[in-house]
Amino acid sequence: MIAIINTGCANINSVRFAFERLGVTPEIISDPSQLSSFDRAILPGVGHANVAMRRLVEQGWQDAIAQYERPLMGICLGMQLLCEYSAEGEIEGLGMVSGQVTQLQTGKLTSPHMGWNTIKTVKPHPLTSGIDADDQVYFVHSFAHTVNSATLAQCEYGQPFSAIVARDNYAGMQFHPEKSAKVGEKLLNNFMQWQV
Repeated sequence: MIAIINTGCANINSVRFAFERLGVTPEIISDPSQLSSFDRAILPGVGHANVAMRRLVEQGWQDAIAQYERPLMGICLGMQLLCEYSAEGEIEGLGMVSGQVTQLQTGKLTSPHMGWNTIKTVKPHPLTSGIDADDQVYFVHSFAHTVNSATLAQCEYGQPFSAIVARDNYAGMQFHPEKSAKVGEKLLNNFMQWQV
């Protein structure tokens, strides 16, 4: 069973509908004590990191996520909250994935980075099975996770940044797999099959 963590900072329905299209009905949970009952979990997020992190702490999710030993994936802001630090609001993250989130240095490109972009590099991992460099996914963000040892796939928009990260049982996708057509469906299927 898949849990979608409801922190009040996410577009939960689009994630839920994406899993339902794959024949899976996830459960939206609002109580951290429920998390341990699920085989895997999604931490979605939309908005400002400072607000979202404050809600996670206030609602007790920080400890529940740190103690969770099964696959957990952050999407967009949810991915950013899994790392050690975010420059958006200058906050400490959950620290589940190494690295920092910084503002994209887009130069003359429009910010936020919005729309389809190409994955440039892909490391072998159960989450990236069947995903190739030059596959396209859908982004909406102005902050991004730096490229480091946790990076499984990266992208470029003014600068290189992490598109997919993973460490231990935690993973994150900066883009929206639920809006990324067949590639997104493949990634969600990979997540459902991922064993840690």
